[in-house]
Amino acid sequence: MSEHQHSYLANKSKDDYLKRLRRIEGQARGLQRMVEEEQYCIDILTQVSAMTKALQAVSLSLLEEHLGHCVLEAARAGGPEAADKLKEASDAIARLVRS
Repeated sequence: MSEHQHSYLANKSKDDYLKRLRRIEGQARGLQRMVEEEQYCIDILTQVSAMTKALQAVSLSLLEEHLGHCVLEAARAGGPEAADKLKEASDAIARLVRS
C-alpha cells in the first residue's frame, strides 16, 4: 500500500466506490453460485463479462480522479514529483490496457 495521501477518497467518491465494489463483490458471489450449481457456461461467461466491465468502470473512474487531482497538483508544483506522478499514471494506464 502506498504512503501517499488520498484526500479525494474522503468525499462522496469514496462512498460511490465502495457501493460499486460491494455490487461487484455480490456479482462474484453470484458467479460462485452459478458454478456450484453447474449453470450453463454461456450464462456464466455473460456474468463474467458484466463483472469485468464493472471493474473496468471503477478503474477508469479512479484513474480519472488520480489524473485530475494527484497528477495535476504534482504537475503544478513541478520538480521530480511531477515526473514521478506522470510515470506512475503512465504505468497504471499501461497495466489497464494490458488487462
